[in-house]
Amino acid sequence: MHGADTSVPFNKIRKITAEHMVRSLGTSAHAYVSVQVDYERIERVRTAHKVQFKAEEGTSLTYLPFVARALVDAIAEYPLLNASVGEGELVVHGDVHLGVAVDLDHEGLIVPVVHHAQDKRLRAIAREVAELADRAHHRKLSADDITGGTVTITNVGFTGTEILLPIINQPQVMILSTDGVARRPVVVTDATGTESIAIHSVGNLTLGWDHRAFDGAYAARFLARVREILETRDWAAEL
Repeated sequence: MHGADTSVPFNKIRKITAEHMVRSLGTSAHAYVSVQVDYERIERVRTAHKVQFKAEEGTSLTYLPFVARALVDAIAEYPLLNASVGEGELVVHGDVHLGVAVDLDHEGLIVPVVHHAQDKRLRAIAREVAELADRAHHRKLSADDITGGTVTITNVGFTGTEILLPIINQPQVMILSTDGVARRPVVVTDATGTESIAIHSVGNLTLGWDHRAFDGAYAARFLARVREILETRDWAAEL
């Protein structure tokens, strides 16, 4: 015998999320580009500092603040990512207000905002993201906490995903998805040009953007710059 169908009414958060996503798909010309990132340099920094960081900040040192920091710095070179589409124009914003999508126990999404993220370094971003996520889960966000975002990151990588094609958070023109990081074989080249196989921490980043705002070459170069920052920066110096 088969079970009967069950009706699950949408709650308020689910209704708002659904309406927002459908409106976004009907508004923006969604396009996507994805790159693979070698996080080995970051993984070594995380391993060396995670215990002290947790003791000092009260939160785990995840990949998310590194990605957020790289995103904000890359926007300084590719400012059209930090924009919204107006009437026949692209409005490029002077400040980067970074939204981070938070899942509310599978009931819907909310996007608290790290305001003026361009003025904050790695620790400050990590601390504020953790605080906002905690307040979101406890339903203690203020109206200011969820307004004014100009760019968004959606972070599903902790589930081990390979690739997510996210929907743009209106009226923004981009959203960055961080996917799962896993130990994988990669080709490395030493100072003499000799290649070898090594095991590194690797994961994908996927950029969704509004094709009305700019084209694929601009989006791809921006994402390549984000990857370059993640792979080459002296992250230990920021901690």
